[in-house]
Amino acid sequence: MFYQSKDLEIAGYIAAIFVGISLGLIGGGGSILTVPIMVYLFSVDEVLATSYSLFVVGSSSAIGALTQARKKLVDAKTVLIFGLPTLVTVFLIRKFLLPGLPSILWENGSLVLTKNLAMLLLFSILMILAAIAMIRSGKSNQEEDLVGDRNYFLILLSGVLIGSLTGLVGAGGGFLLIPALVFFAKLPMKMAVGTSLSIIAINSFFGFMGDLGNYDFDWLLLGSVTALAVLGIFIGTKLSNYIPGKKLKPAFGWFVLLMGIYIIIKELFL
Repeated sequence: MFYQSKDLEIAGYIAAIFVGISLGLIGGGGSILTVPIMVYLFSVDEVLATSYSLFVVGSSSAIGALTQARKKLVDAKTVLIFGLPTLVTVFLIRKFLLPGLPSILWENGSLVLTKNLAMLLLFSILMILAAIAMIRSGKSNQEEDLVGDRNYFLILLSGVLIGSLTGLVGAGGGFLLIPALVFFAKLPMKMAVGTSLSIIAINSFFGFMGDLGNYDFDWLLLGSVTALAVLGIFIGTKLSNYIPGKKLKPAFGWFVLLMGIYIIIKELFL
């Protein structure tokens, strides 16, 4: 059991690098990997894992955003419009809603829905939806640059929605941000990736700030995984110069789809 635990930890540290690579290549997907890594490889509590995800993904996204900003691939105005409603929503949910939820949400005889189980099931559903979006976007032949006026109402509405998801399941929302930035903010794909990383960083840090005082953190584990994810984002950003993220999205989408289905089967039936 000891060796098995050590093997899982080593696998977790290796997987942390791929969190950053995903963010560097396609501007999202980091939290989709981080939560399962924390739960299944490091044996972190399900709700606490969403908090760890916010810190890891926020830190690595911030590094990636700075790298993209130097290339002038971050739209500051869009970051502000998206950021304000998003950060307020995510902070309120992490600070007040999640800690106030009872440990048992629903019970009927032998059927019990705990808060931890609900978090994992919600996250797995989010993974499946994200996977479908990535698979479909990878098959699309849509042009990068869209013309037309920005729809500020839909931008604000998207910000609240993404903030809610970030707050509930610790997901940065990159898979939702990219299409929202392209369709509503009319950003080119490369600009959308850099802008997405900036918004994810803001969302994640404010969400994590809402958790401070609510949980006890293993800072050594958190720091180690974050450092590896940051290393990964440098690798991913470098690879993005040679590998189009659009070609990787379908393959990554199928992987995430299988992971989401596995979590549902494992938690409900195994």
